[in-house]
Amino acid sequence: MTTFTLHSIESAPEASKPLLDDSIKSFGMIPNLHGVLASAPKALEGYQKLHQLFGESSFNAEELTVVWQSINVEHNCHYCVPAHTAIAHSMNVDTELTEALRNDSPLKNAKLQTLKDFTLSLVRNRGQVSKNELETFYAQGYGEQQVLEIILGISQKVISNYTNHVANTEVDVPFKPFTWQK
Repeated sequence: MTTFTLHSIESAPEASKPLLDDSIKSFGMIPNLHGVLASAPKALEGYQKLHQLFGESSFNAEELTVVWQSINVEHNCHYCVPAHTAIAHSMNVDTELTEALRNDSPLKNAKLQTLKDFTLSLVRNRGQVSKNELETFYAQGYGEQQVLEIILGISQKVISNYTNHVANTEVDVPFKPFTWQK
């Protein structure tokens, strides 16, 4: 496997330097994923913008976590599962929920289970969901806005999960306590 460059602010392309500064402001460090993405400034910018936009969606912290982790586990992302476990803890998401997602176990909350199921159907079927799946999703109080926001979240996770697969991104020290394997 090819080794990808893990950039610091000093080694990054000029256009990535302010983006890495933003990473430091947001995370107190440059996450290794961001250091890898810095090789392509527009990829890093796109990832950061999608992360911001999805975080500003109509979903609460639990729902964001369900969407992120359902995709991360489905994509078998060795980096994003621990990273989003740490993020979930920082957002005060119940540990029981984060562990159920990490272990791909059923969720106790029916609405969150429906969100997980619908997200996974979108991922697995490349957006080809049935009318029945949409109706089940809507019956839990979600709507068209949330369908489109899940697609936004999938877009963010495709960038990170696929990058971590091809680059074999090393898990950052703060995320190592949450190391994960499928």
